[in-house]
Formats: sequence, C-alpha cells, structure tokens
Amino acid sequence: MDILSVLKDLAIIVVFAKVFGLIARKLKAPQVVGEIIAGLVVGPSVLGIVKLNQFLDICAGLGVVLLMFSAGLGTNLKQLLHTGVKALLIACSGVLVPLIGGTLLYMGFYGFSAIGTPQFFTAVFIGVIMTATSVSITVETLKELGKLKTELGTTILSAAIIDDVIGILVLTFVIGFKNPDSNPGFVALSTVAFFALSVVLGFVIYKAFKIIDKRWPHTRRIPILALALCFGLSYVAEKYFGIADITGAYVAGIILSKLHDSDYIEEKMDINSYMIFGPIFFASIGLKTEISGFTWELLLFSLAFVAVALVSKIIGCGAMSRLCGFKGRETLKVGVGMMTRGEVALIVAQRGLTEGMIGSQYFTSVILLIIVSSILTPIILKLLYARDEKKQAA
Repeated sequence: MDILSVLKDLAIIVVFAKVFGLIARKLKAPQVVGEIIAGLVVGPSVLGIVKLNQFLDICAGLGVVLLMFSAGLGTNLKQLLHTGVKALLIACSGVLVPLIGGTLLYMGFYGFSAIGTPQFFTAVFIGVIMTATSVSITVETLKELGKLKTELGTTILSAAIIDDVIGILVLTFVIGFKNPDSNPGFVALSTVAFFALSVVLGFVIYKAFKIIDKRWPHTRRIPILALALCFGLSYVAEKYFGIADITGAYVAGIILSKLHDSDYIEEKMDINSYMIFGPIFFASIGLKTEISGFTWELLLFSLAFVAVALVSKIIGCGAMSRLCGFKGRETLKVGVGMMTRGEVALIVAQRGLTEGMIGSQYFTSVILLIIVSSILTPIILKLLYARDEKKQAA
C-alpha cells in the first residue's frame, strides 16, 4: 500500500459516494443508502476498482467515532432528563421486543444454541442491530404534517433519543459478555464504573469548556479541544473499561451537548464527517458486503429480518404506548414513528463485524431494512393522519 494508491481510492470513493448519495436523495431515500451502494459498486462485488485496506478501515473507524460524537452533541439532554416516564417505558419496550425478536429469528433459521457459544452471541447481536432507531425521517414527516410539537410527536422524539442510549448500553454489555474470559459481574461493574466516571469527569470537563466558551466564544480552539475529548474518551472507554469506543464518543458528545457553542462544534465536526470520514465509513459497508456469497437462504433471512425488525418495533412501542395512556390509532403512530433505522443500525452492525460476532453478508439485511423502513414510515404516518383528519371532518 502506497500513497498513490490511497489517493486514487479516496478520490474514487468521495466522487462515487457523492453522486450516489445525491441520486438516493432525489429518490427520497436516505443519502447514506446511496453511499453504501457506491461502496458496493466500486468494490470487489461489481467494478473491483477499490479494495478495502488497513488505511481505509482505520478511516472508517474514525468515521464511526465522529458520527457517534455528533449524535451525542445533537442530544437534547434537558429533554432526555425531563421527558417523563412514558418515553422511557416506550423506549425500553422498543428495545426489548426487537432484541428478543431478532435473537429468535436467527435461531429459527440457523438453530438454537447454548448460552455463551459463538452462535448464541451472533443470534443476540442480530437482535441488538434491530434495537436501533433513526427518527430523522419521522421528525421530517411530523414537521411536514405540523404534528412535531404535539404530545405524540414529542413522545416519539424523546423515546427515540432514549432508545439509542439504551441500545448503546445493550451493545456494550453484549460485546463485554462475548469475551470467553469475561465475568458478567465484572462487565456490569466496568460499565457502571465508566458511566459513573463520565458523570463526575463530565461535570468538571463541561465547566472547563463553559469557561473557555465564555472567554473565546465561537473560536476554532473549542471544536479542536472537543475533538480531543472525543478521541480521548473513546480511547479510555475501550482501553481501560472494555467498553466500545463509540460509547465513549457518544458520552463525550452528551457532555458538551448543553454548551452554548455545541451547534458550532457539531457544525465543524460535520465538515470532517461529511467530506471524507462519513463517505469512507458508509462506502466501506458496501466494500465489505459480500454479494457473491448471497444465497436464496440469505435472501429469505433478509426479508424475514426486515419484517421482524419493523413489526417488533410497532408491537413493542405501540403496546407500551397503550399502557401509557395513548389510545386508538395513536398507539400505531408511535410504533410506526419508531420503526425507522439508519446510521446507528449500521454502526452497530459494523461493530459486530469488527468483533467477529456477525459475518459481512448480514450487512445486506441491514441495508434492506434501512431502505424499506425509510420508504414505509412517512407513507404510513401520512395515511394514519389523513384518516384521522377525514374522520374529524365527517
């Protein structure tokens, strides 16, 4: 691997990712889907003009960390803390039901296995992928319908934020338990210790950043220091606590989310992520996806994967919303609003591949889920609200 081949690969990935991303946006699909397909096209499965190497793999890893840091920065901590019991219960149910559904789906296809075996952890990880929620498309749909600031819209948004936090915690536990030498008590203790340390250090770091922000507002030193915090906390999380580096990045983002210049930091992070690290990460998904090994059995599994992922979110979130006081079609709106998947599902799947918990062929299932959920969610939500309006008019 030399600098010239790296430059060639980067040029091809950036151009193809941008072109396919724009095409996806024109077709009303998430831009990341286009970037994944771009990786598939330039990779060994189709054209074969780019091969995944160590440098691209490291850049993809940095892309994941930056994406999770941005997700943390975009978290409304005040809303998260004061969202109420309803959103918390809906989020918990929206994680638990898909987790169980995904695990049983894999075991139904490939056989039940004893707890603690590699196949058992693969089954559980399929469930973990299903727990992720991407509410961006739902938010845009509710905003278009003028329903975002209603009680229902606020509940969906809050539940989605909590859903991602719980999903990352589940990911952390599953990766910790996967190690054959791991002790369940030690894994739990390490996780609690990391988050306890994050609360204490986070308060100190936030106060320090607040002073810097007040003295030098809107200056480049703030996002530079924020980036250092992101990388440092990612390193500490994995090196000393055995927790996924993306968890550390997410926590770093949450620590700075209430900062006056948090939007400015996020804007600067997005420049790096949008221009190079993001496209490399999403294209790397396509580069790793094995179309050559795609079989009829895997196609059937992918279709079942999509069906279970969508239905389990509707059942989990919808049923709990009914118990929380929502009635009639409101419960269905909550379930449908929570069923979209996006970047977090891909990040979780990528982590599973890195840890050897799933094979690259399962990325096809995840990509299919993102496409289908992104198309169906706005259509079904609009139909549900249109029916209610017709009923009220009648």
